[in-house]
Amino acid sequence: MGKIFQKPEALADVDTHYCPGCTHGIIHRLVAEVIDELDVRGRTVGIAPVGCAVLAYNYFTFDFQEAAHGRAPAMATGIKRVRPDLMVFTYQGDGDLASIGMSEIVHAANRGEKFTTIFVNNAVYGMTGGQMAPTTMPDQITTTSPAGRDTDEVGMPIKVSELLAALQTPAYIARQTVIRAKYIRKAKQAIKKAFTYQLEGKCFSLVEIVSTCPTNWGMTPIDSIKWAEDTLLPYYQLGEYKTPNGAG
Repeated sequence: MGKIFQKPEALADVDTHYCPGCTHGIIHRLVAEVIDELDVRGRTVGIAPVGCAVLAYNYFTFDFQEAAHGRAPAMATGIKRVRPDLMVFTYQGDGDLASIGMSEIVHAANRGEKFTTIFVNNAVYGMTGGQMAPTTMPDQITTTSPAGRDTDEVGMPIKVSELLAALQTPAYIARQTVIRAKYIRKAKQAIKKAFTYQLEGKCFSLVEIVSTCPTNWGMTPIDSIKWAEDTLLPYYQLGEYKTPNGAG
């Protein structure tokens, strides 16, 4: 009988530190599978800034760099410009990318830097204490919005994929999720497209992954999946927002 399952070579054989119900592990798996399928593990460099992703380098068997909070796109720009033969990607959360690093990602995308960003959106700051993020939903309770996000005071949640897709230069922007098995295949397809476009030297690419954070949402893993599907996905709609051949 043939083998039907094996761990990707790009994925390290270590225990996870992520909270129960967190989807970082699933996303790591998809990235590793794509790296193996494209046969680029020996020339891939990942960049993890501050946040839950700060220890991502423990889970992969290729080179990783650690960046200051929000500054992964700047580091990726430098590495890719010096070594355009490398596969370079940033792995960033929403507090990191959409708040402290918003200017970094907008200008990197607008310049058309030829790296890829995997953007994990769980609508809250994770590692730093569950504070309200730019992606936090209206009325969502966080440690810094105990009465819920007041949109009259702080505005509506930022839709990063739509914002970047409005720029002329970036050419592949997509949003998917991994909160249920039925969504995972499309998420992997988007990640593979993003890396393939980089290999072809075509464009800046970003794949946003809508995720869960049961710990900071104060929910069980099962309840967090339902909340994400009922609350996040209607607002952060899935799909390709921009492709090299035009809008998704």
